[in-house]
Formats: sequence, structure tokens, C-alpha cells
Amino acid sequence: MKKFLVAMGLVAFAFVGCDDSSSASAEQNDEPGVESSSSSDTQNDSKQFSSSEKSGRSSSSVDDTSSSSRKEPVSSSGFVGNENCPALQKYGIRWNWNVPKECRFNPDIDYGTMTDERDGNIYKTVKIGDQVWMAENLNYYDATDLSVKKNSWCYGQSDRTTCFTCGVAGRYYTWSAAIDSVKLANDADNPQNCGFRKLCSLPAKVRGICPSGWHLPDVTEWNVLFETVGGQSEAGKVLKSQSGWNGDNGSDAVGFSALPAGVKNDSGYFVDDGIVAYFWSASEVITYESVYAYSIFLDNGHESATLYSFRKTQAFSVRCVKD
Repeated sequence: MKKFLVAMGLVAFAFVGCDDSSSASAEQNDEPGVESSSSSDTQNDSKQFSSSEKSGRSSSSVDDTSSSSRKEPVSSSGFVGNENCPALQKYGIRWNWNVPKECRFNPDIDYGTMTDERDGNIYKTVKIGDQVWMAENLNYYDATDLSVKKNSWCYGQSDRTTCFTCGVAGRYYTWSAAIDSVKLANDADNPQNCGFRKLCSLPAKVRGICPSGWHLPDVTEWNVLFETVGGQSEAGKVLKSQSGWNGDNGSDAVGFSALPAGVKNDSGYFVDDGIVAYFWSASEVITYESVYAYSIFLDNGHESATLYSFRKTQAFSVRCVKD
């Protein structure tokens, strides 16, 4: 598979809600119903993160001040996206953590909004065909919620000073966090052990950590989205944001505004911001003699959207779809 380079950037504004002192390294977790993040699994993913795992280097996106200040020329003839955003005019259209998420939305789309009653976060939404999707990544965290407490992070989070990245690209969740495995384990009628290497019998609709009235999409719902926007071979181009990708930006024709937020792999490294986007599904698969979960994958070099199976311990972005 294609190997990715580590993108670079800088964040310059603060974000509230980062009282989780989890380190960037993978953690062992003894909470019931929560998987343990482990890098000892020798099975290979369908996708490799070789550029950073093999070198042992984490992304320098939140540390390198010189590279993030590099400007790119932005002209009225060549610029695609929100021309009225000062941050884009200053930093250019490639990925930079200084550019707020508001600058990445398609200015020609009439977005709706949704408020998460749990924390008051307001999200843009968009109707695509018969589905209504969140138009930005979930950014839910509650220190009392055992599913997310030790199984979700902000990009580059090695201490509390870097948590503002959540305000740009949302949080990164393991699969067990995304499906709210603690709630499933404590279900009085149908308790499920959905941890690492465990195959679940999930309900037809998995709310997971999505707001009330929304749920974590399964593979079928992702495929409906792909078909609505012209098929899987075209979906990547259509779903990607018009700026932020360190390669081929998308048309964002339907307002999904997928950001290249990168990933926290299960070796504990934050990698590939500006290059790739991963979104969990609620679907599992048995492969390589173990249990994996499906994720949707977009990258900066392809116009397609792809379904891959991954270890559940990696941390990806979450998009919710309306019930």
C-alpha cells in the first residue's frame, strides 16, 4: 500500500474540555467493556502506517513552529474554497492547525445545525440524498464516561497544552469508544463484550457516542452515501474539503467537508494530518484470524473512498448520521 509522510503544522488557539491527562502512548485499560489499546498484536492491518511507525517518530504537527508558518500563494484565479477566511489567506490552502474548522466548510452549501445536549457543542449538518450527516467530526468528551475517558484523544495530545486540536478536527476514538462499549456491556437485556478481538452482536442501529437522535453509521449506510455522490470511485473527491489536503483537495460538492485529520495509530503515534481521513463504522469483520472493524478511508492522492478493516485499538474520527 501507499506509504504516507508525516504532515507538519501548528496550533495557536486554546480549546476547552481537555482535562483528560492521557498520554499519546497506547494505554492498557481495565474498565469493563472497554478494549485495551495494545501494540503487541502482530496481525497486519489492511493499511500500514509505515512512515511513522517504522521510524519511531511521532508527528511534529504541534511542535514545529517554522514549517507551520510557511505561506502559500493564494490567488483569486486559483483559489477554491472560502476566500473570505483570513486564516486561509495567511497560511494557504494546505493543512495547517492554525486554520479554524469554519474556514474548511463549503461556502456555497446551506448547512443546518445540531446541538449536542450533553455538552452544548454545536455541529453543522448537511442533507445528502435521503441521509442527514454531521458535516464535521465529533468532539465529545466527558471524564465520567468510561468509554471515552481513556480511549479518545486530541491530535498530538501528550499533555494538556495541545488539546486545542480538538477544536479544529474533533477527537480521535478507538472503536470501542465509538460504539460506547461500556454502555453495551452494561445493557441489562443484551450485554455485549465488544473489546479487542471480540466479535459483538450489535443492534441494527448503534448510537455509540453520538448525540441523541444520531448514530454511528454502519457499512451499508456509508455505501448509500457513496452511491448518492456518484459511486465509491468518485466519493473521495466529492466528500473531501476544498482546502486542507496536502495534495488533491476535494470538490466538497455536497458539503460533507471531510478533513485530513490523520490518525492516532495503536503504536501511540499521531500521524498523517493533512494527508488522510479515517471514519469509523459500526460494522465488524473477521480477518487475519482476528476481529477487526471497518473504517472509511480518504487520502490526498485518490478520488475514491475506500472501506478498510483495522484493529479496533487505533483511534479515528467519528461522523454521525441522523436516525
